[in-house]
Amino acid sequence: MRRIPKFVAALVAVLAVAGCGQRADTGSQQLTVLAAASLTEAFEEVAARFEQQHPGVSVRFDFQGSSTLAEQVVQGRQADVLASADPATMAEVVRTGATAGQSATFATNRLAIAVPPGNPAGIRSLADLGDPGAVVVVCAPQVPCGAATEEVERAAGVRIQPASEENDVKSVLRKVVAGEADAGLVYRTDVRAAGGSVEGIEFPESARAVNDYPIAALADAPNPELADRFADFVRGPAGREVLAAHGFGAP
Repeated sequence: MRRIPKFVAALVAVLAVAGCGQRADTGSQQLTVLAAASLTEAFEEVAARFEQQHPGVSVRFDFQGSSTLAEQVVQGRQADVLASADPATMAEVVRTGATAGQSATFATNRLAIAVPPGNPAGIRSLADLGDPGAVVVVCAPQVPCGAATEEVERAAGVRIQPASEENDVKSVLRKVVAGEADAGLVYRTDVRAAGGSVEGIEFPESARAVNDYPIAALADAPNPELADRFADFVRGPAGREVLAAHGFGAP
């Protein structure tokens, strides 16, 4: 068998090492953000802008109910940033030392009634959701949108008998879109995000249950510097511009 000259073999080895180094240098950094389901559309746009300003960074999301995400973090789930739909959920995470310092509020939101196009059940107010024949879907009480639902019920003196209680607000919305409910209590931002798939009905009692949205970098963040940058970006002018465009209020 023909031998390869030693100098050629050495050159091949050097080029192989150099090639490996080049590939390593071009690898991207991944930032993992756990966020309330109601932030889905807004945060995806925020991430696109953040990635443009931070070449080589890829933002990966897990959107679920705030209470579910908070429990996962407390139990040791590793991620970089947590964004919740209410201060109480975040406060528990901060209390356990799972955040890198205190959280900061970056947006507000409030409930609205989502109904199928044409509003076949003739829902006009929060009081209508208490009618015995109304098929209504809400968030579970432990989820921020569920806690807000209970608050507006107390404010209006209305008792809703829900057909189901969902673990996040997007699940409520999906049931209304699918025609499985006459109405659902979701955030006004979800109604906007759904476009023509639902119609939204505002009601005055929603002002009694305005949700503050806090964000925090996590203590065990794999990328702590990027985590701080993302949290700052969300609270900064670019983040607020996107959030406002999606219907969120200022903190």
